[in-house]
Amino acid sequence: MRSADEDDRIPILPTAFEESSEHEADAGRDTAAAVHLITLDDPVQEPQQPVPDLPRTDSDSDSGASEPSETTSHDLPHLEALARTANPKLVALLQTANAAAAKTRYVDRLPDPTVGVNAFGHPIETAAGSQRASLAVKQLIPWLDRLNAQQQQAAFEAMVLRQKYAAERLRVTGDLRARYYQLYVLARQIETVEANQLLLQQLIDIIMPRVETGNATQGDVLLAELERDRLEEQLITLHQRVKSTQADINRLVNRPADTPVAVPDRLDVSPPDWSHGLLVGIARERQPVIAAAQLQSHATRWGVRVAELRRRPDLQIGATWFFTDSNRPASPIVDIGRDAWSIGATVSLPLDHAKYDAIEQEALWKHAASRSLIQDTLREFDARLLDLLEQARAAAETSRLYVDTIIPDAQQTLEADLDSLSNGAVEFDRVIKDFRSLLTLEFGYHRAVGDLAIAIARIRQAVGVDLEP
Repeated sequence: MRSADEDDRIPILPTAFEESSEHEADAGRDTAAAVHLITLDDPVQEPQQPVPDLPRTDSDSDSGASEPSETTSHDLPHLEALARTANPKLVALLQTANAAAAKTRYVDRLPDPTVGVNAFGHPIETAAGSQRASLAVKQLIPWLDRLNAQQQQAAFEAMVLRQKYAAERLRVTGDLRARYYQLYVLARQIETVEANQLLLQQLIDIIMPRVETGNATQGDVLLAELERDRLEEQLITLHQRVKSTQADINRLVNRPADTPVAVPDRLDVSPPDWSHGLLVGIARERQPVIAAAQLQSHATRWGVRVAELRRRPDLQIGATWFFTDSNRPASPIVDIGRDAWSIGATVSLPLDHAKYDAIEQEALWKHAASRSLIQDTLREFDARLLDLLEQARAAAETSRLYVDTIIPDAQQTLEADLDSLSNGAVEFDRVIKDFRSLLTLEFGYHRAVGDLAIAIARIRQAVGVDLEP
């Protein structure tokens, strides 16, 4: 067996399949035996482990997912469990994977035998009597190595679909977590706006007596009211985004869009202590998308073997029985009325070499493309994990800066300017500017916390396992 690097060096116009068919046949039988039906509640399988033998889904589940629970979900684990069993796309991929698994159970079987009956309009007259009918039984026997190769190809294709199902489960879980964390950020931003509304009302209460004494203008009051209207506009937008996010969560778990989703009260997240090399190594072992690309390469390699064996002739054997009447005088030479029979065999002649050359080259190009996709997939996850890790680190550092320095400094500035406002040392528009700046910074802090949680969720999706930070 050649190495992966050697396998990559496929010639521009390949004409031969270099793998050892005997070795692959032995390995393929083990692979094919591992392909079985899977169920909705089956855990995501590790790419390097065989698929467990699970029971067939009930016939009354052919229409799609099981009925989603009507209970309102109040926690993320419950939502994730509901999404894994009710998401329509997951159900469709499950059914497709099970269909491919079922195919492996018949693709290597012999074609059905055929039975034919002929009745002669004009009997064939023989010395033994008139032959009035015949019964023929035939069996086509394709090249058996080709049947085995087709079965191995189907087995790998079924495993590819299983890994795509596992990858989709990871994607749905990652999307659900991202929406859930966005819901948390929106809830905190709404709380921040409502708290700032109270603070702004205190500012208005401060400025109103100053207008009456001539130490402030009506324009200051209008500026404060304008800021209050801006906060009300932000609240409207934030509540709309909450509803949209809840609808998206319900879509992922296959529930009506207006089903209530509880907003999380807190978000426990800590900066990850991972390295890029560690994540890439785990992804290469646990990420179903990478496993699917590798298995697809095995499937196309068996496809090359199938194409190569298309040149081998097919054999058809048969037997025919001729029914003979006893309508002749007795004879010492022949047995009057004795039925005749025959056996025979036919062989196909694959004479069109150009056709079979084209079939082989088609299969080899597909195999070459699948090998290229492996490298592309590996590079994609290499870059994606680096990007997500840097996003997580940046979000963690940003949130720390907001808590340690930026927001405390902005609060101190606002408090100092409020004291100065009461003494007439600063203008009211400066206080409004401080107020607006603090609101923006508080929004930024909550957004950074949410970005950190989302980045960690996407990293876990990319590596294919829930790593602890």
